Amino acid sequence: MRSEALEKALAPYAAFEDGKRLRAGFTTGTTAAAAALAAATLLFSGERLEAVSIRTPVGAVLPIPIESLELVTEDGAVSAVAAVRKDAGDDPDVTDGLLFYARVGTEESAGTAAAEDTEIPVVFRAGPGIGTVTKPGLDQPVGEAAINRVPRNMIAAAVRSAYRESGLKSLPDTARIVVTLSCPEGEEKAKKTFNPKLGIQGGLSILGTEGIVRPMSRRALIETIVTDVKFHLTARPYFLAVPGSYGLHFLEGHFGVGAADPVVMSNFIGETLDAAVRYGAKGVLLAGHIGKFVKLAGGIMNTHSREADCRLELFAIHAFQVGAPKELVTAVLQAGLTTEAVRLLKESGFLKATSESLLAAMERAVAVRTRGETEVGILFYTLEDGVLAESENARRLMERSTET
Repeated sequence: MRSEALEKALAPYAAFEDGKRLRAGFTTGTTAAAAALAAATLLFSGERLEAVSIRTPVGAVLPIPIESLELVTEDGAVSAVAAVRKDAGDDPDVTDGLLFYARVGTEESAGTAAAEDTEIPVVFRAGPGIGTVTKPGLDQPVGEAAINRVPRNMIAAAVRSAYRESGLKSLPDTARIVVTLSCPEGEEKAKKTFNPKLGIQGGLSILGTEGIVRPMSRRALIETIVTDVKFHLTARPYFLAVPGSYGLHFLEGHFGVGAADPVVMSNFIGETLDAAVRYGAKGVLLAGHIGKFVKLAGGIMNTHSREADCRLELFAIHAFQVGAPKELVTAVLQAGLTTEAVRLLKESGFLKATSESLLAAMERAVAVRTRGETEVGILFYTLEDGVLAESENARRLMERSTET
């Protein structure tokens, strides 16, 4: 059962579905950071904490309870191990309720130790139940523990603060702090995720950009999107629609479109188009990353991975249609990530033709959804390559959607 303090800290991030309050939770990144902080505090200060306070990237300070804590001596080296139970709130999550362990110790390194007033070196390792990256294109390079950048920053900040607060002046020469994460049930639970397909082997990933798990209220989110569509249409009969912040930043950086202009539709492309038709939009430009938009080529109008995922299959069939050899089609199917598929197609000279084939399929799919009652343009991109393909009417619809 949650403490009153933790419930209060998470309350602002709750959602509501059919009048029911859905509790927020915290990510595997926050879970790991809390365990690492407790272990580091025991190792460096000798203090046994029953709970730790973790500041998440969104600014929430969460009092996280510690399930277990112990010192371990192995081959003469002392380390500390702490466990924290993941709490996803009311969001469906295969990691909810799992125990995550952080083992914190020090070791000699081949490099030079950090001097006083500089960052203390921290390295990460994957213990049992935590995955290892085996394919390129993920947040971490091949061979690294599947601990994403934001959680790494949170964990490093936690163990560094524990070291500094212990009163110790500096680490011995060429020493560094080592954080090893593990989850006893992680390898089995990971089979229910996309990790094996993405090339993360051996267990779960440590994820989270906000540190908070916000419960997904589908109805509330769709109502917000519909309201946003109606609001935009009061100013002009055209609007832009993007899945989220990546799309906003891309349009702003490449076309000077202000962040306040597009409708943010999340994964609900179909519902956004339905609202456009219902409220009389003359035209809509859909702009997004190929990683989401490729699903449109298969008629998938909700791009959340829980709904459907045939991204690589769509890449492969359209590459085949434009003449890609069997070996390339097979490599695309086995790529694991759309970024890797794009790289393979680009290096082989088939990216442009494949993108145009995908675009044509997307245009057919949205025309069916709107029954031809609203003009729709599509533009998709990658951050590395820029615009991959766009409808003939894309720039005109962009101008119509932003004119004052």
